[in-house]
Amino acid sequence: MKSIQLKTNLNKQLEMSFGQWLHTLNFHPKTINYSPLRIREFSHWLEENGIKRPSRITENHLKDYFTYLSQRKNYRRPGGLSADYLNMHLTSLKQFSNYLQQTRELGFTIPVDYLPSNQRLEVLTRKEINQLYDVIPAGSLGLRDKAMLAIYYGCGLRRNEGVGLDVKDVLIERALLHVRKGKNYKERYVPMTRHVMTDLQCYIELARYGDDHKTPALIISQKRRRITGGTLGARFKQLLAAAGIDKLATLHTLRHSIATHLLESGMPLHHISRFLGHSSLSSTQVYAHVSTDLSDRNEVQAEMKMKEDVNR
Repeated sequence: MKSIQLKTNLNKQLEMSFGQWLHTLNFHPKTINYSPLRIREFSHWLEENGIKRPSRITENHLKDYFTYLSQRKNYRRPGGLSADYLNMHLTSLKQFSNYLQQTRELGFTIPVDYLPSNQRLEVLTRKEINQLYDVIPAGSLGLRDKAMLAIYYGCGLRRNEGVGLDVKDVLIERALLHVRKGKNYKERYVPMTRHVMTDLQCYIELARYGDDHKTPALIISQKRRRITGGTLGARFKQLLAAAGIDKLATLHTLRHSIATHLLESGMPLHHISRFLGHSSLSSTQVYAHVSTDLSDRNEVQAEMKMKEDVNR
């Protein structure tokens, strides 16, 4: 996509300003890097089909574009584009439409509601969450590990939201966590359970303030600086390996996991949506499907185990 050259100055300007808009609204760095490139491919396709202005985009154009994507070859490996790639392209187009609506009072309707993915949304079971806690070591590193799980599982934060937390955002007296740098720069307050408050308070008092500190950041590195998402992600991978959990899980998996567990516990979907900081209830509805899939798999596994016990 980087090799694609746009012809019109308007499309070049839109791509650049769209990237700046994503950065201003605090989107994930990968989104900031790749969404404008997907829009470049879309704009190039529009130019090739004689559509020079975004105000002239219709639903039929978008349907034709996804037909083109589903048929074009993959430039990196043999075969066509995966359903996951098409999903990412769909998300980028929705972001671009929102950008046009907010900045130019334009925009377009996305006629494609959902493209099936080849991969399941990965979640950890409650048992696997307990396994993570079981392998946490003693000492300052262990206290930081518990704080990490408290933020990303107990409070369901996105990776950048957790990295951006300051000590002052942990409101123990109100049992709330103040997320000031949420997606789209939307702030929110997340309720904390007693267990989450205990883990964060122990980290702050016994590990975070163990040495001289010059940063307001909540989670800090060994060099006493605000920790990066990459460092936290690498540490989470180490905990997964130590716990013997063989899943392609990331910090964001903890967010998926707590949402699924809350739904299974009977929490209404709109409460979970508010807890996660979703702008739309439709973003939360995916967990209803995940919960159903997990229940079906658990029933199958239980039935298989019963058959094995009988055969024994």
